[in-house]
Amino acid sequence: MLKEERLQAILDQLSQDNKVRLDALSESLNVSEDTIRRDIKELDTRGLLKAVRGGAVLHSPVPHHYRDREKHDIGTKKIIATKALDFLTDGQVVFFDGGTSVVALAASLPANLKITVVTNSFPVANVLEDHPNVEVIFAGGRLYKTGFTTMGQETLDTFSRVRADICFLGICSIHESMGVTAMDYEDAQVKKIMVEKAAKTIAMSSLEKTNTVEPFYICPVTDLDVIITEAEPDNKLLKGFGEMGIEVV
Repeated sequence: MLKEERLQAILDQLSQDNKVRLDALSESLNVSEDTIRRDIKELDTRGLLKAVRGGAVLHSPVPHHYRDREKHDIGTKKIIATKALDFLTDGQVVFFDGGTSVVALAASLPANLKITVVTNSFPVANVLEDHPNVEVIFAGGRLYKTGFTTMGQETLDTFSRVRADICFLGICSIHESMGVTAMDYEDAQVKKIMVEKAAKTIAMSSLEKTNTVEPFYICPVTDLDVIITEAEPDNKLLKGFGEMGIEVV
């Protein structure tokens, strides 16, 4: 088998299973594990997968820029937002990050709901500016134009001074062993402090983001209390999270 054929076979297997293992690929492709390791390293360098210990996993399929993400899989976001509403009650203080699923939740809040939202997301603030009963605290800082959010020390300081009841976390990538990860370092730092300062963290993630990995670490999946997807809780891709004691909705 030619090298390019082997690389394509690795990508085909990855797209089917969301992960590949060195030993299994070595056996199926009849080459050494060292050869497979070099192949995976090359594919990682090309940005086609994420090399991890013992194999590789997918990158998140979600676009990076907010303008592209807001148009991506709108129906799924509405399903996730509707499920998330069940966790909100009057009087709560809630973190909303800059995820587009979180923006969908903000747009779905009932007019009679009385909560305080702390956010660094311009789209979330825009959605809530006319809400009659939601108080908004905006975390200022440097504008991150790719995500339409604020970043930097001022942003971190705002979240660090609040003890929230819930953090709604828009997910880029989530993996059972590699944790919750993001595409941008500073975005990961903001999400990390939000998780640390909230009594409960609810991850809002489409199924396609599960078992994917990005470069910048936020937290282990065990820091999550709830994972909300568009799928049924018994979906096989979510089984491992439930076995860790995370509520899957």
